[in-house]
Amino acid sequence: MEPVNTSSIKNESLVNSLPGFSSNFVAVNGINLHYVRGGAGLPLILLPGWPLTWWSYHKIMPVLAEYYDVIVVDYRGMGSSDKPVDGYDKKNMASDISELVKELGLGPVHIAGHDIGAMIAFSFAANHPDQTAKLILLDANHPEESMYQLTLIPPYGGFDGERLSIDTPYFWWWSFFQVKGLSEQLMEGRAHFIFEWFFQNSLVDQNSISSFDRSVYFSAYQTKDDIRAANAWFQNFARDIEDQKSYAPLELPVLGIAGAFYDWMGAVLPAKVKNLKMVKATKTAHYPAQEEPEFTAQTIIDFIATK
Repeated sequence: MEPVNTSSIKNESLVNSLPGFSSNFVAVNGINLHYVRGGAGLPLILLPGWPLTWWSYHKIMPVLAEYYDVIVVDYRGMGSSDKPVDGYDKKNMASDISELVKELGLGPVHIAGHDIGAMIAFSFAANHPDQTAKLILLDANHPEESMYQLTLIPPYGGFDGERLSIDTPYFWWWSFFQVKGLSEQLMEGRAHFIFEWFFQNSLVDQNSISSFDRSVYFSAYQTKDDIRAANAWFQNFARDIEDQKSYAPLELPVLGIAGAFYDWMGAVLPAKVKNLKMVKATKTAHYPAQEEPEFTAQTIIDFIATK
């Protein structure tokens, strides 16, 4: 599928499809962050994953806004936010969110993240516990040492060159994105080929991310700067792992909603989180907010409401 022209998909038109939400910018740590905000109540920050934008939460934002002040952030390097040359380690990206919380005059916030966003959300809770009420991780956890054990070559029968197996994941793109310069050259204007392949391999229901939704995401990763910034999220995994080693186990309540990474999160997080609840998303591999929006939204609501 070819991406549509970037100019045809504006934040304003997307936000206008979600009554009660507005598109905004805030200056933090020398950059401008774009965020979409709506609802009222306790603040709930949502951080998207790769290869998405704030729009990835559009199915659950209206439901959550009935209970919370929902703030969905295009973090450093994503969507309409700035794409500086550095600062993509998760500790620094969490600092961006901390400054956003201060600039918006928020008290302790609930924070949820998917994929890369989950890594930032975990770092936010670890480094800014005074600003964090509860943490929700959607099918990902912070980079840690078990990542070094991931296979360079997929096990026999685990990957036939066309389709991944959920039982034997093989993250070839993590390695590809480490190659600075070359990966941007190869992906500029062509990232949609990788993204479409990724969706085909990681969605249980292909219709859960529509052709329009895919065009929104494709259009956000077109230029060399778009690709450079997104790849930098992955290029900082080794530094993130070193930062993780210094974090004490989290004391606050943590919810994990996971499909493909349920077992991985369940094995790793108990040593890093003292108050953990894991919930299995049975109808998705990696996209609970897209493939199980009602379940995901209600699970978040119930978790936050629990004393």
